[in-house]
Order: sequence, then C-alpha cells, then structure tokens
Amino acid sequence: MKTPMLIRAVVAAGILVVGTVVAGPASAETPAPRPQQHGRWLVDPDGRVLVLHGVNMVTKSGSYAPSSTGFGADDAAFLADQGLTTVRLGLIWKAVEPSPGQYDDAYLADIKQTTDLLAAEGIWTLLDFHQDLYNEKYQGEGAPDWAVQDDGRPNQPQAGFPFNYFVNLALNRAFDHFWKNDPGPGGVGLQDRYAASWRHVAEYFGSTPGVMGFDLFNEPWPGTGYALCANPAGCPAFDRKLSAFSQRAHDAIRTVDPRTVTYYEPNVLFNSGARTFVKVAGDDLGFSFHDYCLADLVGGTVPLGVDRPVCLTLDAVLWSNMERHVKQRSVTPLLTEFGASDNLTSLADMVDRAAKHRTGWQYWAYCGCADPTTTGSGDKQALVLDPQQAPTGSNVKTDKLRTLAIPHPTAVAGTPTSYAFNRTTGRFTLTYTSLKAAGGGRFPAGSQTTVATPAIQYPSGYTVNVTGATVVSAPNAAELVLEQGPGTAPIRVTVTKG
Repeated sequence: MKTPMLIRAVVAAGILVVGTVVAGPASAETPAPRPQQHGRWLVDPDGRVLVLHGVNMVTKSGSYAPSSTGFGADDAAFLADQGLTTVRLGLIWKAVEPSPGQYDDAYLADIKQTTDLLAAEGIWTLLDFHQDLYNEKYQGEGAPDWAVQDDGRPNQPQAGFPFNYFVNLALNRAFDHFWKNDPGPGGVGLQDRYAASWRHVAEYFGSTPGVMGFDLFNEPWPGTGYALCANPAGCPAFDRKLSAFSQRAHDAIRTVDPRTVTYYEPNVLFNSGARTFVKVAGDDLGFSFHDYCLADLVGGTVPLGVDRPVCLTLDAVLWSNMERHVKQRSVTPLLTEFGASDNLTSLADMVDRAAKHRTGWQYWAYCGCADPTTTGSGDKQALVLDPQQAPTGSNVKTDKLRTLAIPHPTAVAGTPTSYAFNRTTGRFTLTYTSLKAAGGGRFPAGSQTTVATPAIQYPSGYTVNVTGATVVSAPNAAELVLEQGPGTAPIRVTVTKG
C-alpha cells in the first residue's frame, strides 16, 4: 500500500502561519519553459506541435490535494507508460484562498509536488480551478464559504449533482452574485478576489516545470437565467458576463506571467450543443471544452448508432461549434473533460472523433476517489480504482485503458494533417508536413517526431513503414521516434501489429 504524501503538513509546520500570505517561490527564480499557442496549435518549447492525451485528477473533498488520495509517482509512471502525456490537475479555490486575500502556500506546495512528479515522467500539467455546484453548501465544491452570497434563498431541494443546478434557488442566486462581481468581504468584488487568487497561483508556479496552462473556471453555470442558454443558439447576454470574468482572470495572470497559456471555458450548456460567444483578448489563449451526453451518463451501456442517435447528433453539433469558435478566435482547443462512463463504445467514439479534429483530450477521470459531484458511482468514471494501491492488475480497468491508450502523435516536428487508429486491425496512420506551426519555415532534416505506441495495443510488437523520415527508436519501443529526412514532401507513417 502506498503512503500518502505528507508534504502539506511538513510545509505548513515549516514555513506557513495560517492566515498569512506567503510569497510563492517562483518570482525570484528562472521561469520554466512553457508550451505556446499558435493558431489552433499548442507547440512545445522546440516548436513541435503537441497532441495531448491524458486524464483528469481532481480531489474534491478533505484536503483537496491529489496526494491525499494516494496519487503519486507510480501513477505518473503508469500514465507515461500508456503514452498519456497530460493531466488536468484540480485546485480548489477554497483551499487556495481560505480567508479573503490570504493564500495557503502549503496547499500549493502539495500541488506542486504532484506537478513535479508528473513532469519527471514527461507529462504536461494543466492547472484547473475546479468547481461543481459552487460550494459544499449546495452539495458541491469550489468557492470558499466567505464567497457564498445567496440572499437567504431556500437551499432546496438537495438533489445532488448535477440536478441542483436546475432546481436549487440558493445555488443559482450565489452564481448570480458571482457573475455580477458583487462586493464580498472588505468590499472587494468576488471576481476580483478570484482573479487575484489566480495571480498568486500563476506567480507561485512560474518556475515549476511541466505546466502547460491554466484552466480559469470549470464549467461556468449561468445562474438563475440558465434556461436562456439551453438552446442551440446559445446566450450572448450571459456570455458577455463570462467574457468579462475570463478577461479579468486572464489579465490578472498576465501581470505576473506573460507566457503560460490560459484556457477559458464556455458556459456549461455548450456541452449539450449550445453555441458560445465568449471572447477573451490577448496572447497564448486556449479553449477548454467538455463533451457529455446525458444519455451516456445516466443510461448505462448503450450501443452507438442504435440507442444513441441523439447523443451522436449532439456530439456533431458540439464539435462543429468548437471548430467555428476556434477559427473565429484563433485559439487552441483542448477537450478537457469527457467520459465519466464505462460505456466503452461511447469512449472510443469520442477519442476517435477528437483524432479526426486533430484535438487533444483529457479523460474524466483517473479515479473515482469518493467524488461527491458525479453522475452514478465514482468507480463508474474511474480508470484506476484506488490510487492508494499500485496501478496494476484488477486495480486498473483494462478494457477502458485499451480504449483510451491508443497510438497517436505526441510531438510533431511540423504540422499534422491527419492521424487515425483502426481499433479492429491495429493499424495506425499519420501524415504530417515539415512546415512549422509557429514562426514559418520548415523543420530541417534530423528533426524528430514522436509517436505513442502503447504496448496494450501492440503486445507482440509492431512494424513501421515510413516515407520521408527514418525510425531511430529501438524496435517495438513504447515511443516511436522518427527522424526527418531532407526534402519537403509530406511524411507518411504506418504502424501495424507485429
């Protein structure tokens, strides 16, 4: 059995007096390398296009730290072994700022410890300010108690997640106050406090390696007027409020960090096919979006194309809306949540759909971990059942892992034009050009592209056919490495079972 990390307690005893703002360690240190956004692409510090596949790891109760669930070095190594190269790591505003204007750097040190473990395995971390149902008062998590303003509205009914969004008057009034940036303690606006908290986090993590971005606010709920957003045309009026909030948080981060990509989210009804009108100005911007079909979440295992035509239709609308927004705003997309299900057919469809759109993803979730805000049992959403135990054997949902851990390009020295994996035959194809996604020109001969080739797909090895490049990795390596040849013709790669 793994021993939960004690860094939070150690740091708290050594450097933090509760209720005191403690400066983060980043400001006096050298900034860590970061991926950058160029149009729809996220590129690594070498200018290669990143295609990220990974998971969410969010702890929604207790200390709010993933280490408290047992998530540690063996989990990071397990993910890397499967070719998964990103984790959306949850921070809870209540833990970051337990009192107005006072930040708990011991909590941030604990999160940093997890980020360091992931970086050591080559895994990029997206730091996510996570919330569901705003606060524990409404059977959720996220905002500090001092940021709750509901005017004494009835905190009824207590229908749990996600149903409180639709029926709980107090919850919706709390969101109303937040989106208005109404003054809280000390007369400071609630959003102003939130933005300042993000500023502190960005400064704290400035020298931390492996951070790929900041996800500003998980699943923004419109509040009392949510019904106006529940239609395919969306709700421009609320999205103006959401735009102002996102801009406020982005601008606060930019006062201390001019380069880490900030990912803004549409209102949560986007998940069901509504258009988004959110606009954020600035550089290095990403679009974090989710895709859930309610029938999948509450209906169990349903065959695709038979009982799921509604879900398939809504998925097509959602991805069309995403492409429209990404083109209009020139931002990089990332599917930061999908799944929460044992429906393997649905999961395969989502992963393959993302590949068609050349878009990275993060599955929800690595573990159930006593999640209080999920539809169905926590284990239903899990890839690994218990991070306190080693991620092997019956502790891993092997069929789900096989569905998610598929061959894909991870870092492309050029621009990917298409990639796909045939789950029946095990055949993977990739085509890319040497044209740089950032800065113009081409990558020279000798530049390297990497492809994840997980052993769970190729237990007996694989064979590679390639034109325009040379294989320089060892036979049957878990990461296929291609070294670019001379010339400007597209590079074509085919991987088949050995």
